[in-house]
Amino acid sequence: MKSYRKELWFNVPTRRAFINITPQVNEALRESGVREGLCLVNAMHITASVFINDHERGLHQDYEKWLEGLAPHEPIRQYRHNDTGEDNADAHLKRQVMGREVVVAITDGKLDFGPWEQIFYGEFDGRRRKRVLVKIIGE
Repeated sequence: MKSYRKELWFNVPTRRAFINITPQVNEALRESGVREGLCLVNAMHITASVFINDHERGLHQDYEKWLEGLAPHEPIRQYRHNDTGEDNADAHLKRQVMGREVVVAITDGKLDFGPWEQIFYGEFDGRRRKRVLVKIIGE
């Protein structure tokens, strides 16, 4: 069995963003040489997320509005976490809702997606360098 590991690095200039990382994951899969197996993609930071959904602008705007309604950034003092001098408690909560990782089957050398599925990096406390791990195992 083969094992392949690659880190994707992001430095999002805004506080929040959704980035389609499917092309980078496909490139990692190509580099791995794995034809049948599994691909794990996970955010390696507690205020970022990896998830699968449709690459549609309106949906991403809906996510933004919905997440801000669930865990609004302001007022910052509403969160105990921010008592430490942080201002990102909402980002931790948004990450919890959107998830840490995804696993995608690999079939015949391709990510085995359903219709419209793409992999996204969700940033909820940007403006600094963060990484995503791509771990591929199989034959």
